[in-house]
Amino acid sequence: MNLKSALRAFLIGVSASASMAHAQTVPLTIETDRPGAKIDRQIFGQFAEHLGRGVYEGVWVGPDSSIPNTRGIRNDVVAALRELRVPNVRWPGGCFADEYHWRNGIGPLAERPATLNPNWGGVIEPNSFGTHEFLDFVQQIGAEAYISVNVGSGTPQEAADWFEYMTTAQPTALAKQRAANGHPQPYGISFMGIGNESWGCGGSMTPEEYAAQLRIYARYTRNYNAEHPTRKIAVGPDGANTGYTEAVMKAWKERNWSWDIDGLSLHYYTVGAGWPPKFAATGFGVQEYATLIDYTLRMNDLLRTHGAIMDKYDPEKKIALVVDEWGAWLAPTPGSKEGFLEQQNSVRDAIIAALNINIFARHAERVRMANVAQMVNVLQAMILTDRDKLVLTPSYHVFRMYVPFQDATLLPVKFDAGTYANGSIKLPRIDAIAARGKDDKTWLAITNIDPTGPAQLELTTRARRAAGQILSAPTVDSVNTFEAPATVAPKSFEAKSSGNRISLKLPPHSVAVIELEP
Repeated sequence: MNLKSALRAFLIGVSASASMAHAQTVPLTIETDRPGAKIDRQIFGQFAEHLGRGVYEGVWVGPDSSIPNTRGIRNDVVAALRELRVPNVRWPGGCFADEYHWRNGIGPLAERPATLNPNWGGVIEPNSFGTHEFLDFVQQIGAEAYISVNVGSGTPQEAADWFEYMTTAQPTALAKQRAANGHPQPYGISFMGIGNESWGCGGSMTPEEYAAQLRIYARYTRNYNAEHPTRKIAVGPDGANTGYTEAVMKAWKERNWSWDIDGLSLHYYTVGAGWPPKFAATGFGVQEYATLIDYTLRMNDLLRTHGAIMDKYDPEKKIALVVDEWGAWLAPTPGSKEGFLEQQNSVRDAIIAALNINIFARHAERVRMANVAQMVNVLQAMILTDRDKLVLTPSYHVFRMYVPFQDATLLPVKFDAGTYANGSIKLPRIDAIAARGKDDKTWLAITNIDPTGPAQLELTTRARRAAGQILSAPTVDSVNTFEAPATVAPKSFEAKSSGNRISLKLPPHSVAVIELEP
């Protein structure tokens, strides 16, 4: 056999092996008799920072805009977010939160001062979207408020005044000021973030320095609305750094009666190697795809590492681990403004979203809240806008498909994940979670991570029918644009049982959510 013939035979053999791997049927079994923890709906939270076009143009256009709005808030964005049943929105940041002074954002719009936003492009912050506008917005979309107070450049008095202004029904000067600004009744604030990234843009504090500030802010920043309790969330770790986890949990364990917290935050982005982010949002191939999926899956080890430290101080899991910044952070869209963090959103982002949600669900005993970064026009956005136009991203569709998992009960799934290899990177081919929904229905979510081949699955079940949606597209870098908004969109499917088995076939790089009907 000559070299050419040998090479041809080798390539045919490799192709045949790959086809056999793709054709291999993966058995799945849902253990319906072994229910686990509740998948708290708060893990599907969103994040809206004063960053780029996230708030201004993305949410707020002003009451005089020709874009249809309700009290200045875009009607199309509200309608889209209501479909996601957004549980909570984190605001005003992010790094912006530790330079935000809330009094600049109340009172008549024309009288609010213009300030600077030095973190994100050095642009003018008009303060048009302030406390009342944000709380109007979350009410319009049916969500709860998660407000981060300014620990970096603010004071305990400023934070305490803000919460008194928002939550007291007593006729104090601050309550009267709130009423004069259009809201006589106290607001309900569900979550309070005590600072943001205090290890970095929020003050560059050592863990011990932050713990000292935490004690003060947690003591004096009070919620006065007894009918609507507020849960307090402390700044926690940056990725794998465990210093803040140890310091905050130790301080909490040794606390006295005067202060308390309910959660510890964790920030971790899918960036890939090095900083600033270099991976392109479009025009990438399977190697870049595999690298970022590999970095996404590291979330599991992070939760395990920080969860073990928390267990040491809090074996009863009273303190939630709150992943209030996560998502893909990619190179900015060419031509976009510096510091605006605009990026397109592809099938790869949809798979990153599904994998993160699956990981949070598996850690549901400790992870009871999360916030994808961010909601509109920034980083891994649900929605992109251009003046009066709006497009829903692949990530949006994943969140919409996963709605039945909100407050559902986790059910174990047995399956052989298999392996997809790209060079030295080895990934599972399949990922899946299952749950019993609040509607008492059984739901299954399956992700085919493999970008090159379909996945054939066989589900052993007593269900007679499986119906749901599959999200896929021609390539791993397929995106939705204003000109072609449905390139990546879920498609309905149905499969019937044969005996006690249901066969499912998922296209490459796809996400499916399936209802199993008895």
